Amino acid sequence: MKTRTFPVLVVLLVLVSACGTQRKARTVREGRMTASLQLPRQADYLPEYRGVTAPVRDTLRVTDLDGREMILMKAVRDERSGEMVAAEMLDAAMVTARFRNIAERHGRVDLEFQVVVPPDMLDARWQLRLHPDMFVLQDSVRLDDVVVTGADYRRAQLRGYQQYEKFLSRIIDDSLVFVDRRNLEIFIERNIPQVYALKTDSTFVSDEVFASYFGVTEQEAIDHYTNKLRWRRNERRKAARPKMFARYVKVPLVTDGIRLDTVIRADDGTFIYNYVQTINTRPRLRKVDIVLSGEIYEQDRQVYTVPPCDPLTFYISSVSAFADGTERYMTTVISRSVEAAASCNIDFRTGRADIDERLGDNAREIALVRENLRNLLLNETYELDSVTIAASASPEGSLASNDALTLRRSRAASDYFQRYIAFVRDSVRREDGAFITVGDDLTETVRGSGRARREIPFLARPGGEDWGRLDALVASDSTLTAEQKARYIELRAVPDPDVREKRMRAERWYRHVLDTHYPRLRTVRFTFFMHRRGMVKDTIHTTQLDTVYMKGVQAIRDHDYEAALAFLAPYHDYDTAVAYVALDRNASALEILEPMPRTATVDYMLAILYARQGDDQRAVQHFLDACAKERSFRSRGNLDPEIATLIRRYGLNKEPEEDDLGDLLQ
Repeated sequence: MKTRTFPVLVVLLVLVSACGTQRKARTVREGRMTASLQLPRQADYLPEYRGVTAPVRDTLRVTDLDGREMILMKAVRDERSGEMVAAEMLDAAMVTARFRNIAERHGRVDLEFQVVVPPDMLDARWQLRLHPDMFVLQDSVRLDDVVVTGADYRRAQLRGYQQYEKFLSRIIDDSLVFVDRRNLEIFIERNIPQVYALKTDSTFVSDEVFASYFGVTEQEAIDHYTNKLRWRRNERRKAARPKMFARYVKVPLVTDGIRLDTVIRADDGTFIYNYVQTINTRPRLRKVDIVLSGEIYEQDRQVYTVPPCDPLTFYISSVSAFADGTERYMTTVISRSVEAAASCNIDFRTGRADIDERLGDNAREIALVRENLRNLLLNETYELDSVTIAASASPEGSLASNDALTLRRSRAASDYFQRYIAFVRDSVRREDGAFITVGDDLTETVRGSGRARREIPFLARPGGEDWGRLDALVASDSTLTAEQKARYIELRAVPDPDVREKRMRAERWYRHVLDTHYPRLRTVRFTFFMHRRGMVKDTIHTTQLDTVYMKGVQAIRDHDYEAALAFLAPYHDYDTAVAYVALDRNASALEILEPMPRTATVDYMLAILYARQGDDQRAVQHFLDACAKERSFRSRGNLDPEIATLIRRYGLNKEPEEDDLGDLLQ
């Protein structure tokens, strides 16, 4: 009988434990118990800034807009009289509010909340998996889970891993273990002694050499002396690894996507976890909701679905709301006359001035000039008045001959493109179906298009030798050595261009410069002179939207404060200060705001800045001034932690029905 007592007791204990678990699970289900979210106790705003000179005081002297002096103390409202009385405020142990106002800083907000699990939902044999869901605008995001694991549950998990590891230890990775090495050696020793002699030799023997001795390959010999039964049993174990893992490990340990996985050893207390989630703000983001749901598991069986709790709401305040979106304009001066320049590399034969479209890359370069001329002729805003053409030459030859040559080339280009202009005008006239009339002043008018046809003079100028461009080409040449470039600079100092070029010919690197860079000096530069159509005065002053400034304001609204500052820093104005405040660059913000007229918004931002510096005296004064000018700042003050701290510390906010500051006088 004694041999049967122990198993019976074990069975009874297991049954009693199972009944207890089922009874507890039934209690949880019938009570529809749920985990909840709550707000942690809110401490006063503690600035992180150094060098604070003004002490934090519990009693302040401030004045209202009418010059009346008030003494503010750390105060609470008396429930019977409704008056503010000096007192120490005691923080509640548990916060039951379902919302909190939080402030954005540096484009981010920290959502701080507590996950609370009542004792009845905790059990050593259970695992509680909680899922916080965040609702932002139209999106829902599942945050990292919080997992509360019972000690018995975790032991069962680890026991499963131990059983699986025990199974893995029976798998043999080295296939040579199954080979009957002794019989294989006897076979080799008896039949091929010369191969057996290699047993103690490290010389590599290829499979082909081995086969030449045995008539079989090495692998075939090993397979013959391998214990097939043991090998096949081992292979079956390898293939069964996934199946055995699922058999032994009912609930695998999970680390990804989990914020906390804690093991509890007692179920006689409330579980509280402080959860902090940082998110980046975005345009139109005003609030964030957090909802908690989950499940309870006993091993791999779900015993309860935790219903969603009431949402916890965070209302987000941002200094971006203070941005002044008023359109900003700047005055610009518009000139009647406009000048534009373009250049092209037209190749000329040595000593020649005629334009050959088939030479070098002339066809492409000429096409670009034609396109520019056509666009100017058809432009609705500008009218082409004249074109100046100046051709340049490379330094070979004398300076006088090159000046004459560049003049001839400029005239050739003028004649060439004048013919092209005439062609474009004729084409446009045919497309418009217009006809020409000639007035008494010999001015042609193209009827049907509204365009007056005027002659566009082309002025040819000699460009001479382009030594400046040659300097740039030599400096950027990666083929020339530093010594060769230094020699070029030395020769460049020779005053006479003809002597300079002659001395360059004696250098070994001259041929490279001649072939590579000289052709690029033979350019034709076009300068187009135009005027605005319909404009009579030489200049007009006009205003237009400052798009750069407005981009900065939009960046503030988008909470991209670094980008906003890049746009707004040169303006050094109110919106620049808003960007500085958002980035906690308080000294720069104060420098801008202090001299400004005291509007309600300016006073409020100054209150924030002085609160950050620990100067309660000035912070409270500016906050009260802002509220006196704009009542909405009373409620706004609860949204910013710097001001909310002052409100709690000195009892600044009054009931809505109070219209003056008199009740705050002590």
